[in-house]
Amino acid sequence: MSGKIKSRSAANADSISGGVSCDERILRDCHQLYTDPDSGLITVAESVDVKLLAPRKKITVLLMGNHSAGKSSFINWYVEEHIQRTGVAIETQGFSFVTSGRKRESLTGNATLHLYPHFKPLQEFKGVSEYLSTEICTSRQKRFSLVTFVDSPGLVDGDMKYPFDVDEVILWLGDLCDLILVFFDPMGQALCKRTLNIVESLNEKHGDRLHFYLSKADEAGGESDRQRVMMQIVQELCKRPGLNKCGFDMPTIYIPSQNKSSRCVNQIEEVCRTIEKTINQTVQNTLNSLEKDCELISEAITDTLINDRQTSADNRRARCKSCFLTLLGFSVPMALMALLVGELDLSTLTASAITQNLFLYCNLFEGKLKFLLSFITQPKHIQHGNENSEPNYWSHFLLPFFRTRPTLSGKQKRQLQEKLEYVQEVVKTKKKKLYEEYLRQSVSDQDMDL
Repeated sequence: MSGKIKSRSAANADSISGGVSCDERILRDCHQLYTDPDSGLITVAESVDVKLLAPRKKITVLLMGNHSAGKSSFINWYVEEHIQRTGVAIETQGFSFVTSGRKRESLTGNATLHLYPHFKPLQEFKGVSEYLSTEICTSRQKRFSLVTFVDSPGLVDGDMKYPFDVDEVILWLGDLCDLILVFFDPMGQALCKRTLNIVESLNEKHGDRLHFYLSKADEAGGESDRQRVMMQIVQELCKRPGLNKCGFDMPTIYIPSQNKSSRCVNQIEEVCRTIEKTINQTVQNTLNSLEKDCELISEAITDTLINDRQTSADNRRARCKSCFLTLLGFSVPMALMALLVGELDLSTLTASAITQNLFLYCNLFEGKLKFLLSFITQPKHIQHGNENSEPNYWSHFLLPFFRTRPTLSGKQKRQLQEKLEYVQEVVKTKKKKLYEEYLRQSVSDQDMDL
């Protein structure tokens, strides 16, 4: 990065802004603040050895449950398009990502991992890559533009063989997903031990992300039958450590149909509200993370500049001490020689006698003078001897006075100062405006004190 950092916006920002919700635009703008190749926060942070991760523009919702629990049917209902295959048979054999885009498209495993680079570690699970797919559709129903669904294979017990370790993959995905929806089918498979085991493991680390639903509730018979099925499921869940907690909730849901009426209470809108709540929380978390990352970068740049100034001051002191010791090394022997010569009675001495006295004096200081001169001119060639040796003592005592450390160039300091001003004046100002826009969705202008 060179020159003054400027705020940039997408070239087609105006053309793509139509029909974009406020939350969607906020997440998109935050993502761009991080990933801009010239002035993005990730690039700025790397210059001061700080590692940042760009926030995602959508939340990821994992759907899991037993075979024929209605996961794919729910996705089709949410996006109001027939995207996922549904039926009594095990239709979803792998993991299918469902997301919104500009045109209808189906992607295979390799293309899916290119679309979602943060899911690339899935390649480490043997056999998973061949069973990954992505369905892109143009639907903008509900909050689908901000959601990526992950439809998982139906879980069954017995001799059913999967082409990969489905349990481990679901647990790994649970670490990355923002929301985990567990669907229990009341038609005999709800107490699948594999499902209960995975739910128990997920609850240990991500209990706040887990939400349970009794799906296909309209097919469970009468109200008494439905209550009995729900009690059985809840009892099995509460037998597991960690799941027996206060406030356990399991709404009854089913896909509404105009051709089929039911007296069963349908709480499928609860699922939509849960998704919407997660989106709102993600927007807030992204804005909060943006503020914290700005502070982190600002502190790192400030510390770098302060440390550089301190290093420059230390180097100046080291050079002054070096010059002083150099002058001392020459002036002391010369002064002693002058003193010796001054004490000699030159009128009574012959030239040979004067020469002889000076020769004796030079022999006396020869060793010290040679070492001092060699240390001053070439300190890096001094070899450390044993603890009692003279070079080892002098090198330990004098070497810190001569050692200097590298410092930033004038250009590097100007660039760091420009980056600091960019983060403080441009990014923080942008973050404040985004926060105001987000809050205006819920709070009136007169109630805002920003």
